[in-house]
Amino acid sequence: LSCFPGLGGALGYILGATDWAHLKLGRMLGTEFQVMFFFSALVLTLSFIIHLCSIPEAPLRDVAKDIPPQQGPQDLPLSLDKMYEYGSIEKVKNGYINPEMALQGEKNKNAAEQTRRTMTLKSLLRALVSMPPHYRYLCISHLIGWTAFLSNMLFFTDFMGQIVYHGDPYSAHNSTEFLIYQRGVEVGCWGLCINSMFSSLYSYFQKFLVSYVGLKGLYFTGYLLFGLGTGFIGLFPNVYSTLVLCASFGVMSSTLYTVPFNLIAEYHREEQKQVRRGTSALGNIRTPLKPGGFHRKGSDALPVFPLQRQQAPGGDLDSRGRGQGLDCAALTCMVQLAQILVGGGLGFLVNIAGSVVVVVITASAVALIGCCFVVLFVRYVD
Repeated sequence: LSCFPGLGGALGYILGATDWAHLKLGRMLGTEFQVMFFFSALVLTLSFIIHLCSIPEAPLRDVAKDIPPQQGPQDLPLSLDKMYEYGSIEKVKNGYINPEMALQGEKNKNAAEQTRRTMTLKSLLRALVSMPPHYRYLCISHLIGWTAFLSNMLFFTDFMGQIVYHGDPYSAHNSTEFLIYQRGVEVGCWGLCINSMFSSLYSYFQKFLVSYVGLKGLYFTGYLLFGLGTGFIGLFPNVYSTLVLCASFGVMSSTLYTVPFNLIAEYHREEQKQVRRGTSALGNIRTPLKPGGFHRKGSDALPVFPLQRQQAPGGDLDSRGRGQGLDCAALTCMVQLAQILVGGGLGFLVNIAGSVVVVVITASAVALIGCCFVVLFVRYVD
């Protein structure tokens, strides 16, 4: 799925890299900026129409209301299969649904309704603050990575126009310095297009590389290549070497879109395995009983406890009842936080240094710090 952002970014950067002023379409619409906004609006409208028309959705139904009163849980018909087939591991056998699966589905529904009633902004912030340390370290590493990546990407075309091509954006629009700057911006868009194409290519081969180097190797490689690439661009601002090193941007982009979320999935998978190992001590219970009842096994009476996530007093979910969606949301919040840091601090650094070369140097330094962080603090599941 991470291949598509790269392909979309490549098409968008091609629009910016094309000199529309000397083409018929550019002269017809007025300026090159009007051409780019026209294509952006066209693609957005087409995507919106396709999204509305191509994904049919079936309304959810209440299982308890669909079952007749005289029909027991052992006689659930095959027609209710579609309600449990999506995202479930259990399969329908001999035309009937497993009654344990139906009862568990009703329990999950009631727990979800209770969670929705008790989830507030205060409980959400409490859940984010009380996250386990390895989740917090992963969020910090994601923040470092996006800060480095955005520091470079937001000012890269300006860097190409001023530092690599030695143009001046503040000159008169008919001056040679300004035209040279515009040419540098167009070439910078081609460099970002290379970044997007390489991001899609690298995302495709990640599933083969992970079996050799693991998630730790992928994470470290993405930060390292980006840090070295931006560092060399800042120290040796040459047109051709800069375009070649733009491929390292794609490695970083693909890494940020995939590896942290894979680690979140691994953390939750490990927690589920620990829960299953803990519940195996109760024995092989086959008969569904109500919570608090007893299952007779030989001459011993074993209590049956509900396998539900723990809740803090008042119904708020504590750190043990975290959901994977909440952790992914916390990880995604680091992108917005990185944008705030870059938008508020990088312009200040440029004004102090008096040159946009500080942009790539800052990106390189932050990425190399991220290399150390992902090795020393981020936890990886064997």
